[in-house]
This record gives sequence, C-alpha cells and structure tokens, in this order.
Amino acid sequence: MKNILKMVAVAALVVAGPWLLWQWGFCRFYVGPDQMAVITAKMTGEALPPGQILAKKGQQGIQEEVLGEGRHFLNPWLYEREIRPVVLIPPGKVGIVTSKVGEELPEGEFLAERGQKGIWRNVLGPGKYRMNPVGYQIDIVDAIGIPVGYDGVVTSLSGTQTAPSEFAKRGQKGVRSDVLQPGLYFVNPREYKVDVLEIGVNQVSLMGKGGGAVITKNLMASQNVAMDRLQLNVIQEQQEKRADYMRSESSSGMRLGRLAPASAPVKSASGVKKDKPAEMMDFAAAPPPASLSFVLNQFVEFPSRDGFEISLDMTVEFELLPKDVAWLFRTYGDLPAAVDKVIMPQILSVSRLKGSAYGAKDFIVGEGREKFQNELTDALARTLEEKRIRIHAALIRHVNVPGQILDPIQQASLAQEQDLTNREKQNTAKKQAELNTELSLIGQRREQVAQETEKIKAIVKADEEKQVAEIQGDTMRQAAEIEKQTAGVNAERITTLGTADAKVVSLVEGEKAKGLQLKVKAFGDPEAYNLWTLASALGDDLKINILHAGPGTLWTDLEKAGLSDLGAGSVLAPKK
Repeated sequence: MKNILKMVAVAALVVAGPWLLWQWGFCRFYVGPDQMAVITAKMTGEALPPGQILAKKGQQGIQEEVLGEGRHFLNPWLYEREIRPVVLIPPGKVGIVTSKVGEELPEGEFLAERGQKGIWRNVLGPGKYRMNPVGYQIDIVDAIGIPVGYDGVVTSLSGTQTAPSEFAKRGQKGVRSDVLQPGLYFVNPREYKVDVLEIGVNQVSLMGKGGGAVITKNLMASQNVAMDRLQLNVIQEQQEKRADYMRSESSSGMRLGRLAPASAPVKSASGVKKDKPAEMMDFAAAPPPASLSFVLNQFVEFPSRDGFEISLDMTVEFELLPKDVAWLFRTYGDLPAAVDKVIMPQILSVSRLKGSAYGAKDFIVGEGREKFQNELTDALARTLEEKRIRIHAALIRHVNVPGQILDPIQQASLAQEQDLTNREKQNTAKKQAELNTELSLIGQRREQVAQETEKIKAIVKADEEKQVAEIQGDTMRQAAEIEKQTAGVNAERITTLGTADAKVVSLVEGEKAKGLQLKVKAFGDPEAYNLWTLASALGDDLKINILHAGPGTLWTDLEKAGLSDLGAGSVLAPKK
C-alpha cells in the first residue's frame, strides 16, 4: 500500500511539476498599486466586427476589461499585457471622459451617456479609475469653486435653443434661472458654462474729467487651500472674459484695471505662460488683489442753469441681488456689460437732467448740493429699480466749477462766513458774561441753600428730641400703669390662694375630726379608744418583762442590776 502511494505521489509530481513551473515561471505577473494591466488576446477568440476597437470576453483583440493590482496568470503565447498607471483625479478636479466605443449619438447631440460614443455628460469626481486608455480618454480639469460674495450663473450648452427672453429649462440651451451659491461643484464644462458675478454692494466712482472706476468685491480667502486655488482660477477666468469684452468694439471706454497694478505672467488653462497687462496679475502666483476695478474713461459733465460747465466727482453704490443675477446676466451680460449698458448711461443721463436745473452757485453752497445729491439718488433708484439694480447712494464728493464764478462765490461765502463767525463771537462773549452772572448767582444761592438747610436740620432735630421725650414719658406712664395692674393681680392671686388653702385645711381637718368622733363613738368610751390607739402604735416585736423590784429605787438602775439587755419597752413590775 505504501509503495502504491509513493508511486502516485511521484506520478503527480512528474505531471504537476512542469505545470507549476510553467504557471509560476512564465505565466505569472504582478500589477502594482496605482497600476492596471491592458490585456490583448492574440490567438484566441472570435475576430472583432468592423468598427469595434475593444474586445469582449471570447473575442480576439484588446480586451475592454483591464486587470487591477495583484497577482495574475496568463499564457504569454496567447495574451499580451501592458502595465499602465491608473487615472488619478486629485481633489478639486474632475475628469471628462471621451468614449471611443459604444453606440453612435443621435443627430444633433454632442454629449453621450454611458454606453454611447462621445463626450460623457457625467464627469468623474476625485478618485482612482481603471479605464482602458485605448477606448476611453480622460481629461482632468478644475472643478468650479464659487467664492464667497459671488453667485455662479449657469449657461446650458446642450439641448434645444430657448427663446431669448426666457430662461432655459431642462434639456434646453441657454441661461438657467437657478444660480450656484458659494461652494464647490463638479460640473462638466462641455455641458455647462459658469460665470461668476459679484453680489452685494459694488461702487461706480467717477472722478471728474479724469475718468473713474468700478470697485468690485474683494476676494475672500478661506482655510481650504485647494478651494482657494479653485476660486482664484474661476475669478481669473472671469477677469479674462471681462477683458475680452472691454477690448471689443461694444465697450464704450472701459478697461479692466486694478487700483494697485503689478506685472506678472499668467498661466492659461493649458499651463502655457503668456504675457498679460499689469492689471491681469496671476492670481495663483500672488495674493488676492486688494481691489479689482473697471477703469472708466467716462465722466459726468453738464452745463449749469446759468451756462457754466460743471463736472462732478461722484460715487454710486449699487447692489445686485442673488435672485436677480441670472436675469441681469441673460439680459445685459457680465457685470462690466451691465455697468456699460445700464448703470453708466443712467448716471450720465440723470446727472445731466437734474444738474442742468441748478445754477453754478447751488453746487458750491451746501444746501443746494445736498438737495441735488438727494434728487440724484432718488431718480437713479427709481430708474434702475426697473432694471433690477438696487441703488443705495449717489454721493457727490467734489464739484468742479469754473474759476471765474468759483472765486467770487468763494470770496462772498468767506465774507459771509467771516461775518457769521464775528456774530458768533459776539454771541459767545455775551453768553460768557451771562454765564459768569449765573455762576455768581449760583454761589449766592448755594450759600442761601446751605443756611436754609442748617435751619431745617435744627428744626428737625428739636422736633425729633421733643418726640423722643414725649415717647419716653408716655412709655414710663404706661409702664407704671402696667406695674400697678400687675401688683393688683398679684395681691388678688395671693388672697385667692390663701383663702383656698385655708378652706382646704378646714375641710381636711374637719373631716379628720368627724372621723375621730365616729371612731370614739364606735368604741363607746373615749378611754377605750385611747387604749386602742396606744396599742396600734406599739410595734410587733414589743416584749413585756415583769421584773420584781425590791425595796428602794433599784429598778431604775438597770445597768448595775445586770439587766441592760432589757429593751426600752420593758415594764418593771414592783415586787410584791
């Protein structure tokens, strides 16, 4: 039996040994971490149909399924392998998949679903992906990071074209009514275009004939480095779009600038460095700008009612509400376009219309200038409210008036102000004299009040002492009355107690006497009762000894007679 087992073991070793050597020596291979193996079937399986580039199981060619990390066994004569790295999408990025396999897209469509050929509608989020690079191309781009203080307006790039005055719905191409709030979004840039617009309060500052600027919101940094970088990239792309708009012929004298410009290269989305103007500083290579602005070549100028040329330094604060951002973008475009097409024309028109009704002197004197500023603010607010732009204030900082009218008005105003100053000085001196008089009167009144106070204190003290004496006398009288009443009560108590005690003694002793009378009566003779009383008083151990005494008084000397043991109760009987 043992020999048979040995023979079977030897036969199994002879048969399995070459097979193990073949499998572990020639067919075995490893796929390391973050790698995948692309397998090609060289000799086994059916041939691929025309147009198919990836093979299914049982077909010859590059296999659609790849092998993940670990140990694998494949016949090197039948299969060819190629080790490639997996696709790694880092945080803050998305992967756009272009499929080279699958069903053809319907006519007019350019975004594909899974299983269709073309650019996939859904993107890949951060992570590791093992997708056959022969059939799938993955382009890694930035996700959309909406900074705080901004809203993202979404424009759909696929679907049927919507009407120009309507928002795009699901499956339609155009601007959507729903905006993106601050945050991170994994959006396919081939399906949606996202433009960020500043919400909240911004400023249009006009500085006479020197032009002006539109001051927008500062970029706020968070604690998330990747998020900050994405937000900076989004802002940079938006600034590039705005620069393109301002370089176009449609812009009426606006250009993108910065209050503190600096020169630096800017990296494009493809990573290639390109030269930009000083105002287009690279966000990724520098801290956020202190204040972005759109430089204006326009200024407010109009003739006054009396024919003089007036120019203003003005700041208009306007606000874009989140609920209106999508409508403003669809109607006018980005913020520079809204300023260029709506806000600036209204500022210039309303300023000239309202300003022409005032004389040059009105812009120098404070009351007229304030009235013009209030009318300008109200008119702009009413006009731009219909455009869904809220005006908070229109502030006039400086008015440029021609010198031939400004100098006389200033001299007259100075003289008037000097006259007012002198009058005020006189009034001040008069008030000072009145103050001194009042101060002296106050001193006199203080002394009078002090004397009256001392008098009142003395009266109050005397009244208090009188009241105290009266209270003490009344208290003593009441105490004496109480003591008198107390003595009467005590005497009455003693009399009552003595009468009661005497009555008790009389009753007790009377009853005792009555008892003795009854006892005497019971014996019938007082002598008998006395004997009974004497007998009752004698003790039980009383002994009676009768002694015969001789003549003389011997019986009285008991100790000498030897009779000292006789008790006190012994009775000496005389000798007969």
